[in-house]
Formats: sequence, C-alpha cells, structure tokens
Amino acid sequence: MTSPTALCAGRVVAVTGAGRGLGRAHALAFAAEGANVVVNDLGVGLDGSKAGSGPAQRVVQEIRAAGGEAVAHGGDIATADGAASLVATALDSFGRLDTLVNNAGFLRDRTLVNLDEDDWDAVIRVHLKGHFLPLKYAAAHWRAEAKAGRVPEARVINTSSGAGLLGSVGQGNYSAAKAGIVGLTLVAAAEMGRYGVQVNAIAPAARTRMTEETFPETMAAPGEGVFDAMAPENVSPLVVWLGSAACAGVTGRVFEAEGGRITVMEGWRPGPTADRGARWNPAEAGETVAELLAASGPPRPVYGTR
Repeated sequence: MTSPTALCAGRVVAVTGAGRGLGRAHALAFAAEGANVVVNDLGVGLDGSKAGSGPAQRVVQEIRAAGGEAVAHGGDIATADGAASLVATALDSFGRLDTLVNNAGFLRDRTLVNLDEDDWDAVIRVHLKGHFLPLKYAAAHWRAEAKAGRVPEARVINTSSGAGLLGSVGQGNYSAAKAGIVGLTLVAAAEMGRYGVQVNAIAPAARTRMTEETFPETMAAPGEGVFDAMAPENVSPLVVWLGSAACAGVTGRVFEAEGGRITVMEGWRPGPTADRGARWNPAEAGETVAELLAASGPPRPVYGTR
C-alpha cells in the first residue's frame, strides 16, 4: 500500500465526507503515503437525505486490504458532538492527529427565487458549519499541544469551489457556503500559525456524485490509455502534499486543482483607485467609478452564464 515516498508515514489524518468521491480518493491517497486515516462519512444521499450506512467502513476495508491502517467515524461533523468525536476517534485510535481534511458536503440546487429556507440552511450547515466545527476542535487540541511544549506540524485542508470564487447560477446557497470557507481558511491560518498549524483551501474540479452530470466519465476505446482529467484521484496528490510536513511555510492559500493543472488563486486585490481627499457627491462618484471600471480588467464570468 505505501508508496516509495511515504510522504505521510506516521501521520494521522482525518478526512470528512470520505465515503465516496473526492473524500474517498483523499483517504486512499493518504493511506498510500503511509498515513493512518480516520474515514468520516454520515452515509447520506446527494441532497443530504438518509441513504443507508456503510460507505466509511467500505473505504476502511479498502485501506486495510491494501495493507494500511484506518478507522471509520460515522458522526455528523456539523454538530459539536460529531466534530469533537472525530478528533477523539483519531486520538483514541492512533494517539495523535496531524492533518484534517474538511470535505463533506451535498447539494440542493435552486435559483434564488425558488430556493427554500430549508435548502439554504441545510447546505450552509453541512459545508460551512461542517468546516468550522471540526476545525475548531482540532485547533483546540493543537493549541493545547503547543502550549504544553509539543508544537505540532499540523495541517488543515478546506474544500472550497470555483462556485465560491466566482459564483454559480442555481447554486446561491452552495456558492455562499464555499465563499465563506475561503474566509474561514484565511482567518484560521492567521490565528493558528503560532501553534504550528497551517491552513489552506482547494477549489477542485472533479467527477463526484455532485458533478457527474457536468463531468461525464471519459470513455476510451479498448486498448487505449486515456487520461481522465475529471477523476477525483487527480486532486488528491495536492491534498496529500498540503497535509504533509513537506509543505512547511505554505498557509493561508487557495489552490484550484483540475486534472493535471494546479493554480494558485490570488483572490481580491486592490485595483484602480481614486481618492479626492474629501466626500464625493453622487454624480462625481458615478463619473469616477466609470473611469475606474474602464481602467480595470473585466470580471471572470459566473459559472452558468457562459
């Protein structure tokens, strides 16, 4: 199971939403690099409804069959008890926690005028609250370790989306949650760096249950080798590196990952500016804004408007 590099040998990694898709790919990739893995999955459907149990245990069995070590965690990480028990499972099973990968989520897509309050709350809860609570309890553990003189080489990888960076038509709830995850990542990186914790985010594009209609499976003729650019396994090498001690000094950054491409996202930066040193009147403000917009680059289009 372990690769020749064994980049994460001896590390303990918790991955949320790891029963399928990207989370499963991450869990298997960490195990292949020598990590002990806590595989979290609540076992729900694409929209968060109950859909049976067992995906986390199946991934654990895959890892163990390949010679790795893993345990399943079936708690709801968008609750305080579930998030705290995720950290406790790592400590009880393997004696430590080194890396947290926040990945769990689901979709309830509607245009804004058709979006019910329950659909808004459910998506914000699983994505944004489901990032905050595991991060909170993991960070509290690492802070305590650092104050006890055992400064960790701790890593957190959060999962945003192109929808969170640019917006996506029909996904107001999902886009808002994923944008919030970027803000949470920046704050956590700034607050926790003194305790040996690095926090980064990825915006992946891959085929999962949430995107299988957008990214259909690549078909190859018999005997032909085809690079499947949308396979979730393409994203995991970056996540494994960010979750390892090898990425020392990299924190508070957002990366797009798709196929064989990795992009450092640069976020909001000041563009053209005008300062008159006094209050504008509305007409003057409008004229100035028009001049500033003419001097600036066009925004990238929202997904679904191209």
